[in-house]
Amino acid sequence: MNQHIEFRDIEEVLVAQATSDGAGVQLKRVFGGNDLARFDPFLMLDEFGSDEAADYIGGFPPHPHRGFETVTYMLTGQMEHRDHMGNIGRLGPGDVQWMKAGSGVIHSEMPKQEEGKMHGFQLWVNLPASEKMTPATYNDIDAESIPSYKTGGIDIKSIAGELAANDIQLTGAVSRLNTDPAYLDIAFSKDEQINIEVPAGYTALVYVYSGIAAIGDSDYQLSQGKIARLSRQGLLRITATGGSRLLVITGKPIGEPIAHRGPFVMNTMDEIHQAIRDYSDGTLV
Repeated sequence: MNQHIEFRDIEEVLVAQATSDGAGVQLKRVFGGNDLARFDPFLMLDEFGSDEAADYIGGFPPHPHRGFETVTYMLTGQMEHRDHMGNIGRLGPGDVQWMKAGSGVIHSEMPKQEEGKMHGFQLWVNLPASEKMTPATYNDIDAESIPSYKTGGIDIKSIAGELAANDIQLTGAVSRLNTDPAYLDIAFSKDEQINIEVPAGYTALVYVYSGIAAIGDSDYQLSQGKIARLSRQGLLRITATGGSRLLVITGKPIGEPIAHRGPFVMNTMDEIHQAIRDYSDGTLV
């Protein structure tokens, strides 16, 4: 008798929307905005990518954050991070910057190139109330220190977390955070399938940034520029065509109220107003 396997199903599909941020940087907002509880513990995912310098040259001049973490992952190009703590990080292809804003950080992210392609992602990860007012930290992770794995014709970069995929234990460069985030960049060199064991109750997101993929036993084709939010139970099965590349992002929901305005994410609007006052008064950091 064949044992029945429960697969995670697609509960929602979003199409990345063109927008601009910073000093006129053109990007695609994959998800973010209102009703963020359904993505808990994640808040936003942006994809930036262009061959035109005018689309990115303005960068992200100094700006504040409080209450969450930002994760910047570069595929192509050069970006420089500077913050009020004195950190300077140069992000090149494959590099990751993991910053906990905590109680407050002021930083900038500026391109270090005047021509050529720039392509990457920024993910926002929420913090529980117990960590929102802890000191800011910065972690600069070079491409060579990010573990990579291979299963058949599938290459996996494990940026964060600990998951099993096709019976291979994946350990990311970042782990043991409160929200237990996992962040994988998966490339398919041929038509193939991958099974990923995600803890029950965890949020799971799949974003296709090149090619086509199917989730579970569904025939639905998740094409480039679309993200799927999945059910919180079962095995995550992805079947993708050769040449496809996608992000798999999973995490433990916090389950707390989310109040947000611009660069601040707290639990109440009173805390948001306090953050705005602190920034205006020069006491955020």
